[in-house]
Amino acid sequence: MKRIKRKQLKEDEFVTTVNKIVRLVKERKKELIAFAVVVAVVVVVFFGVQFVKGLNRGRERRLLTQILDLYSGLSTKPENEGKLEGLAGGGKFSRLAYLLLANHWVEKGEDAKAQGFLEKMPEGQKDIFYYQAKDLLAQIYLRQKNYDKALDIYKKIEEENPKDYSLDVVLFHRAEVYEKKGEAGEALTLYKRVQNEFPQTYYGFDASQKVMELQAQK
Repeated sequence: MKRIKRKQLKEDEFVTTVNKIVRLVKERKKELIAFAVVVAVVVVVFFGVQFVKGLNRGRERRLLTQILDLYSGLSTKPENEGKLEGLAGGGKFSRLAYLLLANHWVEKGEDAKAQGFLEKMPEGQKDIFYYQAKDLLAQIYLRQKNYDKALDIYKKIEEENPKDYSLDVVLFHRAEVYEKKGEAGEALTLYKRVQNEFPQTYYGFDASQKVMELQAQK
């Protein structure tokens, strides 16, 4: 009974941390790059919960909870930045710290600092954290109007076709890059693909709106 109670307390602690992050995200402005941050955090938190449920080692569970807790308090506790950076590394969950630090600096408009953390993400383990980091890096390139680098990232992700990352996200974001680049035809083709292949998803709906907008401009 005591073991079950301890387990419940740990789960409650993690849920509280997740709720803090969700509240923090809802308070942010929904600009283009901020939307990418929201998606990043929601995806990370969701898969973080799933990972924690399957963890057998208390040390790893505590590390993940500690990382998420430090991130949730960054807005009010600047000292958490150094602590979070200290936990960053090449491990399964320590890599998450790089992504969350990048999210933090993107929200503050410090793209160079965010880029620095994203480029530290180890290349070996290509999972949800890796691809989210690449997506966010491409969004930074888009914001910098470095369209070709952003497109290269999305094309590579599409070629790898990872199980851990939804293709509709990649295609929609690539279409956005083409649209910003002024290549409306390429953008329209990709938006239509997302609309047809992923009609029930958020991006499928958004792609439908984009298709109507671009067709109206012809």
